[in-house]
Amino acid sequence: MRSLLTAAAISLAFALFLTPVFLRLFKRWGWAQPIRVASANVLAPDHEIKRGTPTMGGTIFIAGTVLGYLVGCWAGGNTPTPSGLLVIWMMLAFGAVGFIDDYLKVKHDHSDGLSGWRKIVGQVLAIIPFGIVALNFPNDYGQTPGTHFISLFRDIPVLSLFALGPVLGWLLYMAWLALLGTGFSNSVNLTDGLDGLAAGAGVFVVGAYSLIAFWQFNQSCMRLVVEPGLEQACYNTRDPLDLAIVSAALVGGLVGFLWWNAPKAHVFMGDVGSMAIGGVVTAMAVLTRTELLGILIAGLFVLSSASVILQRLYFKATRGKRLFLMSPLHHHFEMRGWAEVTIVARFWIIAGLLSVSGIGLFYVEWLSRT
Repeated sequence: MRSLLTAAAISLAFALFLTPVFLRLFKRWGWAQPIRVASANVLAPDHEIKRGTPTMGGTIFIAGTVLGYLVGCWAGGNTPTPSGLLVIWMMLAFGAVGFIDDYLKVKHDHSDGLSGWRKIVGQVLAIIPFGIVALNFPNDYGQTPGTHFISLFRDIPVLSLFALGPVLGWLLYMAWLALLGTGFSNSVNLTDGLDGLAAGAGVFVVGAYSLIAFWQFNQSCMRLVVEPGLEQACYNTRDPLDLAIVSAALVGGLVGFLWWNAPKAHVFMGDVGSMAIGGVVTAMAVLTRTELLGILIAGLFVLSSASVILQRLYFKATRGKRLFLMSPLHHHFEMRGWAEVTIVARFWIIAGLLSVSGIGLFYVEWLSRT
């Protein structure tokens, strides 16, 4: 517990107190957010007042998370593990893709950065080493950070991606990870359209995963190996405590960042921040063996991407009609006249309810096995 609290506190303090320092640097470097404006062919809410707001603020809570994680491990006498480092890798690698996208926008003073396919290629390239390492580095109990099973509350034995052989199995495994990574990351990216929306929702989602990982640590098969009758209820997660520490560090960083990102934002997280959050959600879902449950836990992010998909499908099926005034979903309510603060607060509530529902189902599944 000392490690979790220390990690969160250090990351929170870093983002809360050092953001003004970073903002001065961002302004000096010209890292200002380009704003998309409405035109005859493009619908867009009126965000002209936000033009010039510093962007790429995700670098702040990314740095705070890394620092908080390392100090938290040191404070608790824990050594960083392959699982924790894999989460850090996904955060940094996905954040790097977002950083390139943000930098191109700033450099050309335009809202278009990397094309969609180039973002996906970058994310897939980041996922490949993650997937390889996740199936290696077994501990003394033979546990690796990840497995080749699709998981819900834990691995589903009948859903092995290696059932058809190792070659096809590796291809299916990488394709599954790529689907999760690009799905979660781009969903967070789509949600990041209003001040504080993605950061606040991220606190709920990543916080839920920190609780899940800590519960798995307390109910670990390694810790309960001498207690009979709990074989079906314990968890085979390789490094649950380290996963709880790194996710707690990100929660602290997001809370500190939210102080400056809440409406009216002094800084935007940019794609570097939203994609980094998506990378962490992906890694936590895979390494805690809760991949399908992650769809519920990160439900608000999923709703954002689903609204974009539905909008496009409906537009093509009806030859030009729109299901929503604008997608993602939060912009639909903005176009209907809802105040930005109202949308953000209500979407935070939805994010919290979905995350808590995921934790509740996770706990009920454990109760059914005890």
